[in-house]
Amino acid sequence: MNGSGRWGDARNPAGGQMDAILALPIIGGPLPWIVYGLAAAIAVALLIRRPTPRWILAASIGIVAGLALAFCAYLLADLTDAFGTALPLPVLWWCIPAFAGLGLSIASFWGAAVWRKIVAALGILVFPLVGIIGINAYYGLNPTLGSLFGVDPSDPIAVPTPTGTAAGAPSKPLYETWRAPAGMPAKGETGTQVIPATASGFDARPAGIYLPPAALVKEAPALPLVILMMGYPGNPDPSYVGQVLDAYAAKNEGLAPIVVVADQIGPSGNDPTCADSKAYGNAETYIKTDVVNWAKQNLHIIDDPKYWVLAGYSNGGGCAAKYVAQEPGVWKSLLDISGEEYPGSEDVDNAVAQVFGGDQAAFEASKPINIMKANPGKYSDVTGVFTVGGNDPSFIPGAEAVSAAAKDAGMQVTYYVVPGAGHVVDALLGGLEKGFEVLYPVLGLSAQ
Repeated sequence: MNGSGRWGDARNPAGGQMDAILALPIIGGPLPWIVYGLAAAIAVALLIRRPTPRWILAASIGIVAGLALAFCAYLLADLTDAFGTALPLPVLWWCIPAFAGLGLSIASFWGAAVWRKIVAALGILVFPLVGIIGINAYYGLNPTLGSLFGVDPSDPIAVPTPTGTAAGAPSKPLYETWRAPAGMPAKGETGTQVIPATASGFDARPAGIYLPPAALVKEAPALPLVILMMGYPGNPDPSYVGQVLDAYAAKNEGLAPIVVVADQIGPSGNDPTCADSKAYGNAETYIKTDVVNWAKQNLHIIDDPKYWVLAGYSNGGGCAAKYVAQEPGVWKSLLDISGEEYPGSEDVDNAVAQVFGGDQAAFEASKPINIMKANPGKYSDVTGVFTVGGNDPSFIPGAEAVSAAAKDAGMQVTYYVVPGAGHVVDALLGGLEKGFEVLYPVLGLSAQ
């Protein structure tokens, strides 16, 4: 990390302690195993008890009720499409021990000694954590405790260039003219920057920033720009795209795009559906105006649409497709990873009512497919990459439809199914890898 200073330094030790807690890894590292081990110890302590008929009945009822609740919650979530996609079976497998342990803990209060009640109370806290951590690990999109709750530790990255450093297109592709200097870092750096919502007033979380190795040296070249939006709910986390681009940079003299992972959601937990609204704020203006202007003023990027990529995953993919469809003169490359067919697809009634004020026609007009159909011939110089997980039946039809519409509108389209991937981190990483495989030559970062 290239920090320009952290909240948690000697001037604010409490902030440092909080950042350390928020930064605890919950996918790798010891914390998940500590939680799992503690849960197992609690279960054993509660089960080892004199087997009276009353206790056996209470424990059985508690465990069976927990199991039933796990199955009911899983099925109800699928029947109501509560999460916008079918829940995979691993979610159920993690719900089972969490709910069964919770039921056992509650049942253990009856006729128990004080120490056993204390252990049972601890189980009420620990067993749900088993499910939360296990399910999160399966999806793989929230690597730290803070990111799980949408709060990342402060880690400002020092942008190593003065303002106003956007440059014109190079006369030759960068891969032909750039050679890595001695001492260039082997990997890029990630961190955060607050992007002021000057035009939009949108309440956005700090953006994630990825600076590739070539951006971290003296006399760094102006580089392509990627603005990436993540899913809903989710966080503007640059670690995934940084992981993929570090691998590409290692093969290409440290060259990679500079990435801004911008927040199109905000901290409220609502879905602004990639639009401006009184209900949820001006998310569209924030991305298309505030983030773009900040990048041009603060990053050493190539100020030419040919070298700009608008990218997104899931909710962010729907936003990216919409914005490129609206403004193909601003964005010449689109990377749509497991994207929604259109913003607001997960709750159409709410989107129409809250974001579009009940105007169904305006909602229909905002769909990427309809925008492209209304603007034929404007996309011939736009490169579009659409990816989706092979085990993601809820999102495959949308990916097929939007990519087909883009091709019909004249866009240069690559459609790719990530083998075996669902709607989780394997789809995100697989989509990023395929996307930059296609886009590296387009951006002048590698030969064809």
